[in-house]
Amino acid sequence: MGGPSGMKITIYRSKCIGCNYCVEAWPERWQMSKRDGKCVLIGGKKKGQVYQAEVGEYERKYNERAAEACPVNIIRIND
Repeated sequence: MGGPSGMKITIYRSKCIGCNYCVEAWPERWQMSKRDGKCVLIGGKKKGQVYQAEVGEYERKYNERAAEACPVNIIRIND
């Protein structure tokens, strides 16, 4: 999907516990919702129960850091 020039981020937002670690790892792509206290994938589109965004390869290390920091393991990075 993302191909050689990018990657796809998937977040299972309903399982978010609001720890803020993803925001600390990459605030340009993640923020916390004032409405419900869960993370928001900036630029993400809802697809069923998940949110997805296709982003540039230059973001890989930051989003991988966010995924690794997530204590409930709800962030996926795919090529």
